[in-house]
Amino acid sequence: MPANPAGRSEPATLTIRRLDPEVKERLRLRAARHGRSMEAEAREILKQALAARPETGAELYAAIRRRFAPLGGVELDLPPREPGRPPPDFSGPEYG
Repeated sequence: MPANPAGRSEPATLTIRRLDPEVKERLRLRAARHGRSMEAEAREILKQALAARPETGAELYAAIRRRFAPLGGVELDLPPREPGRPPPDFSGPEYG
């Protein structure tokens, strides 16, 4: 937060232009349900959204595992490995 002349931090001001009227109406209704102003409701929405930790790959893996573990596993028959192809030969005159 920027400091005022007394050295104290002041809250920032944010202006949102061209907000879709439907979004504004939904914000108004949500604010009314929570007994807050639209501005206070928008602050709370931003605070909650930005307080959440970003998910990591490990958390995503754990969430998927929790969802599907009760269904049981699947055993797949893997085809046998075949020998790889021989490496290319670059000894010809065109590679010179």
